[in-house]
Amino acid sequence: MSLENSAIKPQVSYDAFVALDLRVGCVESCELLANARKPAYALIVDFGGDLGKLCSSAQITDLYKPEDLLKRQVIAVVNFPAKRIASFASQCLILGVPNERGEVVLLRPDHLVASGVRVF
Repeated sequence: MSLENSAIKPQVSYDAFVALDLRVGCVESCELLANARKPAYALIVDFGGDLGKLCSSAQITDLYKPEDLLKRQVIAVVNFPAKRIASFASQCLILGVPNERGEVVLLRPDHLVASGVRVF
């Protein structure tokens, strides 16, 4: 991930933005994703309520150890179609931003909030 690739994207409508379902979830489990081309974790994130638990693959091994992610709140897009990563079905996309070295830093709330809360 490169900071140089930060060109402003075209404007989208408000309706296109609100079509994304961004939620807060809590990492329930995390382990190294075997057979992934790039180092990644297989996570189970609990969004509570009707969403329940969703799986996600995340290339965040540079800055995070599995034990550091347990019980951590994250922000994710939960209404993308599942994507197969190696032999793993990733059901949501956990959001992060690159630091100056291109390592992914996860987005999370500043304060504890309920799992499943919608981001707006």
